[in-house]
Amino acid sequence: MNTTTQSSTAQRTHDTGEQYALTTEQQAIVERVRRLADGPVGAGAAERDRTGDYPQDMFELLLAEGLLALPFSSEDGGQEAGILTCALVIEELTRACYNTSYLLMMTWQPFFAISLAGDDEQRSRYLPGLARGELRFSTANTEPEVGSDMANLHTRAEHVSGGYRLTGTKVWAGNAPVSDYFVTFARTGEAGHKGLSTFVVATGAEGVHLGRKMNKIGGRAIPSCEVRFDGVFVPESDRLGEEGKGFGTAASTFTLLRPLVGARALGLARGALDHAVAYAKERRAFGQAIADFQGLQWMLADMKIGLEASRHLVYKSAAVLDGGTSPREAAPLIGMAKTFATDTAMKITVDALQIFGANGYSTDYPMERFMREAKGLQIIEGTNQIQRNIVARDLLA
Repeated sequence: MNTTTQSSTAQRTHDTGEQYALTTEQQAIVERVRRLADGPVGAGAAERDRTGDYPQDMFELLLAEGLLALPFSSEDGGQEAGILTCALVIEELTRACYNTSYLLMMTWQPFFAISLAGDDEQRSRYLPGLARGELRFSTANTEPEVGSDMANLHTRAEHVSGGYRLTGTKVWAGNAPVSDYFVTFARTGEAGHKGLSTFVVATGAEGVHLGRKMNKIGGRAIPSCEVRFDGVFVPESDRLGEEGKGFGTAASTFTLLRPLVGARALGLARGALDHAVAYAKERRAFGQAIADFQGLQWMLADMKIGLEASRHLVYKSAAVLDGGTSPREAAPLIGMAKTFATDTAMKITVDALQIFGANGYSTDYPMERFMREAKGLQIIEGTNQIQRNIVARDLLA
């Protein structure tokens, strides 16, 4: 091959690659979290899904174990853990209970946004309380007619004396009913991505109206609802970052979150595969364990192959961020990891249910829960179709 004619994309892809190997400290935290997952976290998973009640006990457990503040700076009460360490924790928890790991996502999403765009005063005002579990946040970005197309958000922030008046409607505001603040995005200028800005809004501010809790098929214990901003006053001191830079804040925040979405997929896939293997060894048909049938063995093997391939993509996508690659530069690799891992988790959970046969179709067994929860991961933090667009644009640049 004539190497002088290789594309710049191939060179960039090579240059952004980072090798990873789990440290002794990371292996120790995995073991510690695994014990929690196999104990109190997993024990209540089905009940949390069934009732949809907010898991305050799990929030307090994560806080007591020092997991809530894992990526925060030491001065804010955290451990300054990297994205890979956070992904390892998310994977272990999700294997046992999707709703428990969801609590970490609801804490780390505003942490990323405020860390990226906030000034020193804003970070000191919000992050220590968030790390200590004294403050809770919701992120309100999706609108009734706008999901992945964030550049066309309709919510407006009009300039008034001392700040802004926010008017608009958001949907799928996760954690909103139990939160103290929103991180939200509104239009302060021209149409398109250059006209968006980022704000912190108190959930109890005059003009904030929360709708009913949405009836989701997964993540049921973490409430999501519609939010209407009706001329809500927001002081200028609660705008995160420069005016007109909100799209960049949102894009970088979601890119940092996507390896963690991939880790949630790993957890669901692992949990489903573990259940399927155990069931196949125990269930008997035609005078033998169903695990003895080659056709079923191949299904299990394919599930394991997909899981391991997903794991390496997700871990690598986290490692490149920890290695200093910017979210923008890492976005194509992260898009690949998020897409592959979540698509694979969907397939694994469906196949695991199939191995359970009619029992898998019953809510008496956990397989339908794993399948419901996996579906959402193909949609959140940028649909897998949007991720493919990101990968294709980089490939063709």
